[in-house]
Amino acid sequence: MRMIKAASFCLLFFLSFLVLDTVQGNPNYRDALTKSILFFQGQRSGRLPKTQQITWRSNSGLSDGLLAHVDLTGGYYDAGDNVKFNFPMAFTTTMLSWGTLEYGKKMGPQLQDARAAIRWATDYLLKCATATPGKLYVGVGDPNLDHKCWERPEDMDTARYVYSVSPSNPGSDVAGETAAALAAASMVFRKVDPKYSRLLLKTAKNVMQFAMQYRGAYSDSLGSAVCPFYCSYSGYKDELLWGAAWLLRATNDVSYYNFLKSLGADDATDIFSWDNKFAGARVFLSRRALLNNDKNFDSFKQQAEDFMCRILPNSPYSSTQYTQGGLMYKLPASNLQYVTSITFLLTTYSKYMSATKHTFNCGSLLVTSSSLRNLAKKQVDYILGVNPLKMSYMVGYGPYFPKRIHHRGSSLPSLASHPQAMGCDGGFQPFYYSSNPNPNILIGAIVGGPNQNDGYPDDRTDYSHSEPATYINAAIVGPLAFFAR
Repeated sequence: MRMIKAASFCLLFFLSFLVLDTVQGNPNYRDALTKSILFFQGQRSGRLPKTQQITWRSNSGLSDGLLAHVDLTGGYYDAGDNVKFNFPMAFTTTMLSWGTLEYGKKMGPQLQDARAAIRWATDYLLKCATATPGKLYVGVGDPNLDHKCWERPEDMDTARYVYSVSPSNPGSDVAGETAAALAAASMVFRKVDPKYSRLLLKTAKNVMQFAMQYRGAYSDSLGSAVCPFYCSYSGYKDELLWGAAWLLRATNDVSYYNFLKSLGADDATDIFSWDNKFAGARVFLSRRALLNNDKNFDSFKQQAEDFMCRILPNSPYSSTQYTQGGLMYKLPASNLQYVTSITFLLTTYSKYMSATKHTFNCGSLLVTSSSLRNLAKKQVDYILGVNPLKMSYMVGYGPYFPKRIHHRGSSLPSLASHPQAMGCDGGFQPFYYSSNPNPNILIGAIVGGPNQNDGYPDDRTDYSHSEPATYINAAIVGPLAFFAR
């Protein structure tokens, strides 16, 4: 009991400094970066290490994979539930890896934490890709059963069904994204852990081969196990492009270049997310056109700039709405996921442009690296509290942040304070429907965000706005490092 009291005092002492985090209009990007990575510890599944800093979480999902006679422990719960969906988890991993590769030199002491966050995912994804020959495991936990419960991950008693794709039940989208994640991470670990890096790359090649050889959408193979939660709405061509792009970068093997050119993936887009990777792949591939002056990649540069023209608010080709407070507004549900992902592309393309003094035009509008940088800064600053409500949408950052997030572990008492197990529906009446703030602060979590009128009700039951997710955070790590001093 004394230890619990001491831990509570330490947390209160720590939280007393949170009010000093930000000066209105001049956010502390370094502090936000630290917290954005710490958040991932709150999403961990499996046996937690002694270095765990979010201490209200405990071991969970220790029998994951048992129903298929394999070990699928580890990885991350995607959002406020207790399900492991590999499609968004792999995208989360790719974005964390890209952020680390692109901005690692600016991360300072947070670089090690970013690597640890990536490795927690890749250790799990490696198991999924290698446990059974001819199969790629793509999820653990029945979302339909899980979503009927409001219980801590540590108490989970719903069936932990295991889902997979195979040559007869293909999933080019989830396989392409998994290959991208493993290939991107292989470059993160290339110098610090060469043996692990080689294993990641070897596995990435095998998974990509599976994605290319057995074409099909995983939504068609798995149905209600992944839909409507993480259906592959955009099809699988974008993941084939994305996966091949990452393997080309990791291997320099021309066969991946030939493959991605043969895809004819030239659909115009004004979005980037766990589902639609076209814009991300184009910005990523345009790196070769800009930094290496490789004319073979000019078409991707053109497509990347077409995307930017659809995002910039003063572009004649803009198809992007902005709130009165200046926030990019794409879709009503979990809008900040699009804001963080697109912001990552803005800072990254701005970085490439700046390095080569490149500019381009959207009609009569001249676009410079500063144009993209300034828009990206406005989005990041809005999330960190420079908005009409003066509210930070990152939990635990600044004096005013969401207190009632849609997240099971955060909203229910920890095992330390309530050792008795809570059943499937035991948490609804006393906690889910309560107007009290969550007892556990999920530091660094970015929620779905405000509505189109810059309003935010801070209501736990309003999951479209109050639920955090791994992929919202993964995409902002890079931009926060970019702006950090």
